[in-house]
Amino acid sequence: MPVSLTPMTETAPSTDSALPKIDPRILRSRRMLMDALVRLLAQKPFEEISIQEIADEATLNRATFYLHYPDKGSLLKAMAGARFRDLVDRRGLSFNSCEGGLRAIALGVCDYLAASPGCPGALAKMPLEDSIIAVVEDIFREGSAERPAAPGIDPELVFTTAAWAIFGAARLWLDMRERISAEEMADKIEAIVLPMLMHATQR
Repeated sequence: MPVSLTPMTETAPSTDSALPKIDPRILRSRRMLMDALVRLLAQKPFEEISIQEIADEATLNRATFYLHYPDKGSLLKAMAGARFRDLVDRRGLSFNSCEGGLRAIALGVCDYLAASPGCPGALAKMPLEDSIIAVVEDIFREGSAERPAAPGIDPELVFTTAAWAIFGAARLWLDMRERISAEEMADKIEAIVLPMLMHATQR
């Protein structure tokens, strides 16, 4: 499923109920800035877009921009991460079940990377790992409640290792001259990463 570069719906990312809730006004301002950047990227390269233009397009002031992001590169990365999280939410990707869960996550990463090169401006060239890996780690973290870590295993290390393995394999797939299908690559990633995750959890 290709990921289109369109304004995102105004929904908050999934969070643990024990964590403090983000003020809806903050979420709304961030979405407005992301959507403004999407519209501007359809008109000109990222390098030619100024922070003032983004703020004006979002009908916010420059000071509000800096309340949320230190620079436009940070906004770009946040936008890419939010778009990947939207894809995850639309597909209902989770790791609550080992059967098929990891494959679906790997397929989502492959599809996202395959769609990104068609996006305007610097989005195709940006370090997407910053945006994707954090989301994949969260998916593993959210699903870990049902599968406690085995004794002596650091779950955060496992989540990070698995997320980087999935992203690295998907990136390698993207650069293949004779690329196999995303579905076939997802099968290969699952075969490599799943044993590590199973070994790290209690049975």
